Amino acid sequence: MSSTSITENLSHVSHASIPSEELPQRLFTRRELIPLEKGVLWRIERGAVRTLTWSEEGVYITLGYWGAGDLIGYSLSKVQPYQIECLTSVEASIIEPNLWYRDIDAFLSHIQHSEELLSIVHLKPMSLRLGKFLLWLSEKFGRDVPQGKLIDLNITHQEISEVLNTTRVTVTRLLQQFEEEGALLRYKRRIILLPGNKISRTYDKKITIDLC
Repeated sequence: MSSTSITENLSHVSHASIPSEELPQRLFTRRELIPLEKGVLWRIERGAVRTLTWSEEGVYITLGYWGAGDLIGYSLSKVQPYQIECLTSVEASIIEPNLWYRDIDAFLSHIQHSEELLSIVHLKPMSLRLGKFLLWLSEKFGRDVPQGKLIDLNITHQEISEVLNTTRVTVTRLLQQFEEEGALLRYKRRIILLPGNKISRTYDKKITIDLC
């Protein structure tokens, strides 16, 4: 994209009657950063991204994970610095302010998912925090497979640790423990949550357990 802003490039286009599938779109590759245009939001049509910031010490802080149908953009945050990183190849539509009213449900979903994640990252013990985060991911990015529910997202142990404010070593240890407990399987850098596992029972508050 040239240095000329997206909004300037599209100023000559009238969007008043344009269907969503005809909105200006861009394709991004894995690990590419989505541009932060003032007054412009992006709707993810395909793929997954994470929003993040970092501390003065350079420690990454993940703000959220977003997938198809979600709205993202700097206009939804006052955090600085702020980045939108593609975790997969991504297709996204440009949503200018005069069309935001059409995406009220997506705005509400953004708030709800942000608050859910915020509540998860303050849970104790760490085993419960990780378990609920995996279930949160499975609701957002999961799909049914014969073994259970596959989290169809290539997320590293380091990235999980950045979300949960812990260490990569702790995440690795707990994932190994969950696997030994029969709560999950790991397959080709993906996680499959098994049906009837202890993580689900804890999440549903039927029982409370400490796997540490």
